[in-house]
Amino acid sequence: MGILNITEDSFFDGGRYVSEGAVLKRVEQMLEEGATIIDIGAVSTKPNATEVCEIQEFETIRKYLKLILSRFPEAHISVDTFRAAVADMAIQEGAAMINDVSGDADAMMFEVVGKHKVPYILTHNNRNKPLTNSELIPKMLSFFGNNIEKLVSKGVRDIVIDPGFGFGKTVEQNYYLMKHLETFSIFNFPILVGVSRKSMIQHILGTLPADSLSGTVTLNTMALEQKASILRVHDVKQCSETLKLFITTRSL
Repeated sequence: MGILNITEDSFFDGGRYVSEGAVLKRVEQMLEEGATIIDIGAVSTKPNATEVCEIQEFETIRKYLKLILSRFPEAHISVDTFRAAVADMAIQEGAAMINDVSGDADAMMFEVVGKHKVPYILTHNNRNKPLTNSELIPKMLSFFGNNIEKLVSKGVRDIVIDPGFGFGKTVEQNYYLMKHLETFSIFNFPILVGVSRKSMIQHILGTLPADSLSGTVTLNTMALEQKASILRVHDVKQCSETLKLFITTRSL
């Protein structure tokens, strides 16, 4: 899954892809490099990000979704949004998947994805009091179990589990989660991992996001070992190469 941030406030590539030409060029590049899903978002989820109102997000997503699909009609586009109204519009405009990093913040989101029968990425985002290390995985298992049951009751069958690296978790918890990622395969749904150039890398290596490619590749390899099915990345070429080598080794 290639990341396309159509916002000026992203922690890594903010402002790079805000013109129509830059967006189309980037999508073309990611598809050529091996992306099977393009994930577009108009709201940054970094800490202390600039707030984007619903109308602005709605119009930005609609504009660029139409643009991308007019040029690349066969592309599978995921829309990164926590707002049900934006998700509803995006699906009607041709989005193939909804990536909701909030987990369950909008009460109408499950209704929307159930109505349209599209795949939904369910993310664990701890917005409540901090969890202790011993609470982390049991609380996450409970969260996924309860919300999967709700989604299925709304008619959603294609669910992807995202443990939410960096969302309400300490650095130590992020690495503990990576070590025990395979635990979430108990639900028999694909697991998505999004660690690309995140601060959990910089805290250990003392790097900046721009210098965190090697750390990203390392963690993605660990995620594949732990049964991850989808890797959400900025660097599609390097991720595709990692995946190719991993699959080659596993096939022997």
